[in-house]
Amino acid sequence: MTFITPKHRSRERVVQALYQYMMSGGEVLQIEQQFLNQKPGRISKAFFSNLFINILKNRTELDELIAPTINRDTDELGSVEHAVLYLATYELQNSIEVPYKVVINEALKVAKLYGAEGSFKFINASLDKLSKKLRIIEINNL
Repeated sequence: MTFITPKHRSRERVVQALYQYMMSGGEVLQIEQQFLNQKPGRISKAFFSNLFINILKNRTELDELIAPTINRDTDELGSVEHAVLYLATYELQNSIEVPYKVVINEALKVAKLYGAEGSFKFINASLDKLSKKLRIIEINNL
C-alpha cells in the first residue's frame, strides 16, 4: 500500500469539492466545510482551504491561462478534468515553492483516479504547455 500524504489527499479533496461546486453551484463555505470534515484520512486543512477558495476566486483568470493549451473551449471540458486543470494551473502560477514536475505529477495522479479514462494524457499535454509559460525560469535553470 502506498502512503498518501496529507497534501496529496488535500489536492484530491480540492478536485472533489470543485467538481461538486461546478455540478451543483452550491454554497462555497458549505462545500468547504463538508470536505474539511470528511473522513477518512488526514488532510492539510489550511492547504485545502487556501487552494479551494482561491481557485474559485480566480476561475476566470485560470480559464484564460488554460484556454490556449487545449483544443476546445474550457466550458466543453469534463468537470473532473476542468477541476484538475484549475488545481494544477493555480499551483503552477501561485505555488512557486512546489516544483512544476511535482504539480504536474500530483495532477496526473488525481486525474487517473477520478477523471475519464485516458484524460490524464490531455491534462498532461495542457500542463506541459502551461509550465513552459508559467515556470520558464525554473525550467531553464534545470
